[in-house]
Amino acid sequence: MIRALFRAFAQLSDPASRRVIGISLLAAATLYALLAAVVWWALFHTTLTGYEWVDWALDAAGGLVVLVLAWFLFPATVGMVSGLLLEDVVQAAEARHYPHLPPPLHVSLWQELGTALRFFLLVAVVNLLALPLYIATPGLNIILFYGVNGYLLGREYFEMVAVRRLGKRDARLLRRSHPLKPFSAGVIIAFLSTIPFLNLLVPVIASAFMVHVLQSMRAPLRPAG
Repeated sequence: MIRALFRAFAQLSDPASRRVIGISLLAAATLYALLAAVVWWALFHTTLTGYEWVDWALDAAGGLVVLVLAWFLFPATVGMVSGLLLEDVVQAAEARHYPHLPPPLHVSLWQELGTALRFFLLVAVVNLLALPLYIATPGLNIILFYGVNGYLLGREYFEMVAVRRLGKRDARLLRRSHPLKPFSAGVIIAFLSTIPFLNLLVPVIASAFMVHVLQSMRAPLRPAG
C-alpha cells in the first residue's frame, strides 16, 4: 500500500497529471470568481433595511460568508472538475507501470460525467447527514469521519478505475470479495483530503493510487504462466 502511494505521488510529475490539475484549478477558480462577483454585486446593489450602516454590515457579512463557503467548497469543486479528466491520469499511470495491459473498456463521456456528479453529491450529502454525529461525538468523530469517507472514497475511486478493466459487475464483485484494500486506500485518501492545499491534488493522487491497488488485487487472480 505504501509503495502504491509513493508511486501515485510520483505520478504528479507526469504531463497528463499536471494538465488535469491545471485545468481543474483554473475552472474552479473561475467558477468561484464569477459566483463571488455576482453575489457581491447583488449585495452591494440591494437595499435591505434602509439604514446605511446596517446594510453595510450585512453586505460585509454576506461577502465574508461567500469567501468562507468558497474556501470549504473549493476542493470539492476541483474534485468534481477533475473527475471529468481523470481518465488521462489513469491511462498515464497504466502506461508507465503496466504497459502489458490490453486497451481498457470504453467509457462514454456521459458515464464519466454521471460518475463525477454522483461522486460529488454522494460524498457531500452523506457528510451533511453525518454532521450532527461529528458534532455530538467528540473524540469519536475523527474515527467516524475517516470511516465514513474512507468507505465512500475507496469505493468510488476503486470502481472508477476498475470498471474500465472489469466492467461494473465484476468491479463490484472484486471490491466486495476483497474489501480491506479499497477501504484502507480510501482512509488514506480521506486523510490526504484534510490537508490544506494537498487536498487540491487528491483526485489525481487518488486515481493513480487506485490503479496500483486494483492491480495488486487482480494479481493473485491471474493464472500462473
